[in-house]
Amino acid sequence: MFPIWIPPLRDRREDIPALTRHFLARFAAEEGKPQVAGVTPDTIAMLQEYNWPGNIRQLENAVFRAVVLCDGAQLTVNDFPQIAAATEHTSIPAAGPAPSPAPENTARGQPVQTAARPQEAQAAPQAGFEQSAPFGFMRNLDPEGHVRKLTDVEEELIRAAINHYSGRMTEVAKRLGIGRSTLYRKLKEYGLEEAGRDNAA
Repeated sequence: MFPIWIPPLRDRREDIPALTRHFLARFAAEEGKPQVAGVTPDTIAMLQEYNWPGNIRQLENAVFRAVVLCDGAQLTVNDFPQIAAATEHTSIPAAGPAPSPAPENTARGQPVQTAARPQEAQAAPQAGFEQSAPFGFMRNLDPEGHVRKLTDVEEELIRAAINHYSGRMTEVAKRLGIGRSTLYRKLKEYGLEEAGRDNAA
């Protein structure tokens, strides 16, 4: 296995219109709402302004909620209340009663997960953390979108430190804030003895 780094959605905003329409068509069919067939231009512009810390998964969830909320033929700013609030877009009052936004989880301030899609995460990852990242950044989610095990993160950090300090174990232990005996014990636990044997100084 080897990692493939994909730029975050905020760095390829030109993909947002096509992705939004793809998810719209999919969810309109799944939710039995064929009348929802488009997205207004100002809504696309708003979606392109947002930073999407949760990347494509967050956009997918946002479009799903919007399709569920939508009572018209096109998705509007009104159907993305959380995104509109984050980008300071003013919602246009609807002719009838406005649909209620998704209920808030008061502990996290994130929309509560709908029963129709139990497999989706309830909250997007915080800004600055991607599912995959280049050297110098730690991934906090596994390929399935779950938080990685602490042991996996620790092993990756030790590997990165050994490579960064060219196998100088005294420096590695110092920068990790642990003793050399603790470091060597962890090397043995993770099967990294060979990596730490090149330069033990």
